[in-house]
Amino acid sequence: MLCFETICVENRQLKNLQYHEARLNKTRRELWGCTDNWDLAKLLEIPSQIDDSTYKCRLAYDKNIDNIRWEPYSLRTIRKIQRVYHDEIDYRYKYDDRTALNTLFAQRAGADEILIIKKGLVTDSNFCNVAFFDGTYWLTPATPLLPGTQRAFLLDEGTIRPAEIRECDIFTFQKIRLFNAMVDWAHAATLDVSLIA
Repeated sequence: MLCFETICVENRQLKNLQYHEARLNKTRRELWGCTDNWDLAKLLEIPSQIDDSTYKCRLAYDKNIDNIRWEPYSLRTIRKIQRVYHDEIDYRYKYDDRTALNTLFAQRAGADEILIIKKGLVTDSNFCNVAFFDGTYWLTPATPLLPGTQRAFLLDEGTIRPAEIRECDIFTFQKIRLFNAMVDWAHAATLDVSLIA
């Protein structure tokens, strides 16, 4: 069983590295009993062919590094979101095996993205954490499937606040925003909640 980190590379710089490092080392400790801490700045050498564009560094690992891939990245367009349901899904670690998530994504019925509801609570989309705007604050579900690195950064910064968000609360909000390690707050897709089916 592998886990992975997806790290944004912009202008040949690895972004939010301390958050990726914290999650990766916590995962290695909890899943495999590792006591050493990896220093990603030392482990990841940006290849010479990587230019100033945006790239995705995908690091797959268990106790050791399994593989590292460097891929060009472009933003996805999200115009519509479909609610899907799974009461048992567990993605508390960033598992390489995304079978359960892919099965849910296949239920999107023509939408571009999904919003996963677990036991009546809003969690995440397929690839992103989410936040909802109530007119004053951006609130992110206190029960994400995966606490993302960008989410951790935005919480620390005070941009978003955690809150229990039930499915029945969705349409009390004005907007939803989808963000992850590759999509920072400024570039995150922001949709009116009426576009959630």
